[in-house]
Amino acid sequence: MQQTILAIAGKPGLYKLVSRGKNNLIVEALDATHRRQPAFGSDRITSLNDIAMFTDEEDIALTEVLENMKNLEGGKKSSVDYKKASGDELREYFAKILPNFDRERVQNSHIKKLIQWYNILIENGISDFKQPEPEEAKEEENK
Repeated sequence: MQQTILAIAGKPGLYKLVSRGKNNLIVEALDATHRRQPAFGSDRITSLNDIAMFTDEEDIALTEVLENMKNLEGGKKSSVDYKKASGDELREYFAKILPNFDRERVQNSHIKKLIQWYNILIENGISDFKQPEPEEAKEEENK
């Protein structure tokens, strides 16, 4: 998943980086259309690896939250329908995924978007959320 899955502000869903142009990126929608389109520097483009969730201690990387969600759901789509769930149901579900999330700064819309993105990734066969450990860290553990 590294740097290739992107969120573009103002556009629904997620996008996969396909190619780089001179002044833009070519992205493919991760939906049924798989439509390719340019994304320009003026678009607010964010890699999922650069997003974090607020907690009571330090922020947790979105990839770690997605991994927790995958473990809770057994690698299947979310058991909660984010479109129909109440705010209390969303927060109760999210507490199972990230028990120490900051209840004041994390909004219901954030939880809905997380569930939506998780479902999109699972539908597209992307379930490797954890970043591989750097070689140096693996060598240190083996010593």
